[in-house]
Amino acid sequence: MRTRPSDARAGGGTGFVGRALTQLLRSRGHEVTHVSRQEGKDRISWEELSHSGLPLCDAVVNLAGENVLNPFRRWGDAFCREVISSRVETTRTLAKAIADAEQPPRAWVLVTGVGYYRPSPTAEYTEDSPGGDFDFFSRLVSSWEAAALIPGSPARGVVVRSGVVLGRGGGAVSQMLWPFRLGLGGPLGSGLQPFPWIHIRDLAGIVCHALESECLQGVLNGVSPSSPATSNGTFAQELAAALGRPALLPVPAWAVRAVFGAERAVMLLEGQRVVPKHTLESGYHFIFPDLSGALKDIVA
Repeated sequence: MRTRPSDARAGGGTGFVGRALTQLLRSRGHEVTHVSRQEGKDRISWEELSHSGLPLCDAVVNLAGENVLNPFRRWGDAFCREVISSRVETTRTLAKAIADAEQPPRAWVLVTGVGYYRPSPTAEYTEDSPGGDFDFFSRLVSSWEAAALIPGSPARGVVVRSGVVLGRGGGAVSQMLWPFRLGLGGPLGSGLQPFPWIHIRDLAGIVCHALESECLQGVLNGVSPSSPATSNGTFAQELAAALGRPALLPVPAWAVRAVFGAERAVMLLEGQRVVPKHTLESGYHFIFPDLSGALKDIVA
């Protein structure tokens, strides 16, 4: 069953994914208000939300989160705290606002990450697979998702565990385009590690699908159906091909660790084969199921 046009509140709605989601929701007749650091047109501040509560709305989405792979930020205690707070505390704030609302929203959607699943070159993970307790990032996702729980709430809860988001004007591809355009791109480390990916239009599409499908709840994996068969080396070759360039210069693992630190380098040098089983079963139809088509759309 599909819902009528609604009024949604989006935490992190001005970021890369948030802008795509906002555009999609508004194109489908939904009204969108962002929750951000500062008030303004079509937005309220986190401070106002904490003090005054959640304005009447049909749905709430949280996309907020400091960019973990920001190469200009050194990995240390202060940055770790920002990474945690930007995800867990914003989610907790929204969950409390929903719990305290006299008329709670019908849907509550949180976007987290496939870092919940343990990196492995062979294991395949569905939404039912265990995880969430083996390193900093898996425990972060567990805390993040736990912060969204509202026992007894009538709000329908959906968690979308996203892979690497590919799209124009941001995300992973924006940081790689210039080296690849210059013919200096290549795989990271061995290039054999799985590369769980999703086109930004499909991630926005899955969130919109979750908001509009009134019986849908639980976990959805936000990765492409062909993602389990994609390695980092395959991604490098496909991106180079889309640009008409070679992909001959692998980036050694030591260089990745030098730039990002050992903890974050794991996210790039290892990966997970993640299957969108429940996502497909829920009736979502991917716009970009294949990597070559996704990359051609992005670099066109």
